[in-house]
Amino acid sequence: MTETTVTLSQFFARAREGRLTGVRCATCRALAIPPKEFCPACGARGWERVELSGEGTIASFTVIRVAPRAHAGEAPYGIAAVTLKEGVSLLGRVVDIPLDALAVGLPVRFRPLTLKDQTAVGFGPA
Repeated sequence: MTETTVTLSQFFARAREGRLTGVRCATCRALAIPPKEFCPACGARGWERVELSGEGTIASFTVIRVAPRAHAGEAPYGIAAVTLKEGVSLLGRVVDIPLDALAVGLPVRFRPLTLKDQTAVGFGPA
């Protein structure tokens, strides 16, 4: 299936179901995380949905100790940039891993999170 765009709402609707979805350019085959209107590699329009494994490793992380007012009661918590085994990167909240155990290279797996009636991307132990 090829479509011109994959919306953010479609991405998060699938995440709520526990499925992490990427998009592959129909022209150059580059893989990306939606939403994308144009391929960052070749500028083409036209995407194919790709199911991603959700498995990856932490490439970078930070611990939020003083959170924005809307999330103040949740601090401290971790946020990580994760490189999935398919090669794309995604930012998400770290769950079920002690903050002092966070490390670059730590294997993690995608976990859908619902925070205040919104779906978010989370990563927990692999």
